[in-house]
Amino acid sequence: MKREAAGDREASSREANLEASNCEASSGLRALLKTRRRVEFRDTDAAGIVHFSAFFFWMESAEHELLRSAGLHVFERHSDGSETSWPRVSVSCDYRSTARFGDELDIAVCVAAIGRTSVTYQFVFEHDGRAVAQGRVVAVRCLMRPGSRLEPVAIPSDIVARLTASDAGLEKHRPESTP
Repeated sequence: MKREAAGDREASSREANLEASNCEASSGLRALLKTRRRVEFRDTDAAGIVHFSAFFFWMESAEHELLRSAGLHVFERHSDGSETSWPRVSVSCDYRSTARFGDELDIAVCVAAIGRTSVTYQFVFEHDGRAVAQGRVVAVRCLMRPGSRLEPVAIPSDIVARLTASDAGLEKHRPESTP
């Protein structure tokens, strides 16, 4: 029992440290979501180091987790047969240090900016408090009609409110020219 309690305290301490670091330290933004992923064998290269492409899957997964936690859906189906979703238009990731098979990565997700039709997310990856990578994803809210091209649409104010409810450092802007 004492070992379990000590482990719980250590986990809580790591989470508290994660709260104070990550997005806040790298950008001044408050993390809306903090999650953890274990590096699986499939995520690594022949040297046992995380392959660069794994970070893109983790960013998408954490983005979806953030949307669900805000009561939002990746796809919204409408009665007319159309759907609304969030295709990515830009992604990037800068690597700071290696992570290896079996490591647990702490991931913090921030909403860095909201445009008229787009959301910019920032991701910070850490292992045991050490910076591993920092990523950025820009997703555009689009209407999808069968047989038609994707159409960027304005983000409704209730969605903006859900994505910004706990993010005091959000850069709020709604320029008409934002994709």
